[in-house]
Amino acid sequence: MRVCVVGSGGREHAFATVLSQSSEVVVTPGSPGIKGSTAQVATEIEADLYVVGPEVPLVQGLADQLRADGRAVFGPGSDGARLEGSKAWMKSLVEAAGVPTARYASFGEHEADAAVAFLSTLAPPYVVKTDGLAAGKGVLVTDTYTDAVEDVRAKLSGTSFGDSGRCVVIEEGLSGPELSLFAFCDGEKAALIPTSAQDHKRLRDQDLGPNTGGMGCYSPMPTVSTTDLDDMMNTAVHPTVEELRKREIDYRGVLFAGFMMTEDGPKLLEFNVRFGDPEAQVILPRFEGDLAETLLQVAIGDLQSPPTLSTDAMVTVVLASQGYPTAPQTGDVIYGLEEARAIEGVEIFCAGVALNPQGELVTGGGRVLNVCGRAAKLETARDLAYNAVSVISWSGMQHRTDIGASIQADLDKEEVA
Repeated sequence: MRVCVVGSGGREHAFATVLSQSSEVVVTPGSPGIKGSTAQVATEIEADLYVVGPEVPLVQGLADQLRADGRAVFGPGSDGARLEGSKAWMKSLVEAAGVPTARYASFGEHEADAAVAFLSTLAPPYVVKTDGLAAGKGVLVTDTYTDAVEDVRAKLSGTSFGDSGRCVVIEEGLSGPELSLFAFCDGEKAALIPTSAQDHKRLRDQDLGPNTGGMGCYSPMPTVSTTDLDDMMNTAVHPTVEELRKREIDYRGVLFAGFMMTEDGPKLLEFNVRFGDPEAQVILPRFEGDLAETLLQVAIGDLQSPPTLSTDAMVTVVLASQGYPTAPQTGDVIYGLEEARAIEGVEIFCAGVALNPQGELVTGGGRVLNVCGRAAKLETARDLAYNAVSVISWSGMQHRTDIGASIQADLDKEEVA
C-alpha cells in the first residue's frame, strides 16, 4: 500500500514511522527530519490512502477535495471538522447529544459587555477560549477576574487572535486531572483506541507558564481502567457520533476527546478531529497489527475489528526553541541527536527542524523534537526519555523536567503503602 501523510510535525513523523513498517510512505510537506518528505502537494500525489495529520487542512476541506477525486482519506470532511474548527458549534452539538460538559456561553465580536457580564456570574478559575483554531494557544485559564475580562475584550476585538478570536466561548472552570481519549470513527460507529494519555500544556514545570501546543505526554495513565474508558465512550463519544449522524455528517477519522476527571465524574473539555500532538507520539508506536490497513478501513467506512495496543508505557518530552511559545528562535544547530537515538528504547520524532546552508539540522520552529522513551513500566520509560534529553542540546533549548512525574509519585506512594 502507498500512503500519503499530510503534515510536517512530530505527529506526522510518528505516523510515517509506524506506517512505513508495512507500507510505502510519502509525507507532504514533511521536513528534513522525516524520511519520504516531498514538496508535492497531496492532490498531486498518487496513493492508496491519505492520512491528514493537522487540523487546519481538515477544517479547510482537504479531505473533501481528495474524496471528490475518489481518494480514500483518513480524516473528516470540513463539516465534521467543525468539532474543532468552532468551539461554540462543538459545545452546542454535545449539549444536544447530552454529553456532560462545563456550563458555558458563547459571544460574538459585538457582545463584549454581555460576555463580561456572564464572566461575573462565574467563580474562578475563569476559562476563555477562542472559537476558531489557535494552534493550542487560544485558551486562557486564570483565577483573576480582571485578566479574564482583558482577555475577552482582546479576543473579541481581534487584537490577540484575529478572526479566530472574534467569537469566544466562556466556560466554568473545572478541576481535576485531564485525560485524552481517542476513538476511530468510520461514519457509522466509533471504536475505542484502548489507552489513555495525559498531555502537559504549560511551558514550565509544575504546570506554570503560558499554554503551549504541548510540552510532553505519557501513556497509559495507570490510574485509568478500561472500564473508565468504556464509560467515557458511552457518555460522550457514542452520543456525539450519533448526533453527527443525525445531522448527516459522515465522520471518518479519529475523534480525540479531552476530559477533566472531576469529583462529579468525567466532563468533556473539547473534541479534536485529529490525533493530539504529542499524544500521537506515545500512542501510534504501540499499535499492534497493520496500522495502514486499519486506517484504510476507517477511510472507506468499514472498520472491521477494534484496534489493539501494546501494554508498554511511553513518555515523550518536547524540546522547544528559545522564546517559544511567543517568539521562537530558529536556526540553532542541534547537537547530540544521533547519540540520543542510539539509546535502546528511545525514539525521536522531528517536530520543527530545518537544514542550514552547511547541511546541519537546526531548529525550525517552536517545538523542535519529541524525545520518547518506551518500556514496560512508566518509571523506566521516563528515565529513558530524560537520559536521551540529557545528550541533546542547542542554544536556549527549553523542556520540562516533570513529564509524568506526578503520576509516578502517586504510584510510588501506593507501593510503599
